[in-house]
Order: sequence, then C-alpha cells, then structure tokens
Amino acid sequence: MFARRVTTLLKPNSIAKFSVLMEEEVIPMLRKQNGFRDELTFFAPSEDAVTGISLWDKASNAEAYSRGTYPAVLRKLAALIEIAAAVAA
Repeated sequence: MFARRVTTLLKPNSIAKFSVLMEEEVIPMLRKQNGFRDELTFFAPSEDAVTGISLWDKASNAEAYSRGTYPAVLRKLAALIEIAAAVAA
C-alpha cells in the first residue's frame, strides 16, 4: 500500500465548491486509475487549507497518475486554488 498526500490552500469560501467537484468529478477520475484504492480529504470548515490522501496499491500506480491524470485534476480545481498544491509520498 502506498499513500500520496496533497496539501493546498483554497481561495476563501471555496470549501463547498471544492467538495462538490471532488465528489462529482475528481473521485470518479481517480476510480478509473490502475491501483487506486481510496481518497481521504481533510479540512477545517473555518480554514481554507485542504489535505487529501490517496491510497494506492503501489508507488508506481501513484506516479503514473501524477504524470497522466493529475494535471487534468489540477485544471478542474484551478479556479478554487489560492496556492499551488504540495505533493508528498
């Protein structure tokens, strides 16, 4: 099992829109990826920082996602992101 952590700062008052985009567009994209297991998203309603942890079978699955689909995910969320996402393993 491999965990990939992404932390970003959203624009003010964007949590609700972010949650909808994640559920309706991003999670379905993740489910199509080889080796994807689950996604956990953490945020405090009073803050605009968001941390997402995606779980993968292997590091190579997460790396393939990073190179392939992740740029499309960032484009979908771009209007809501204040500070670019930081990715860590």
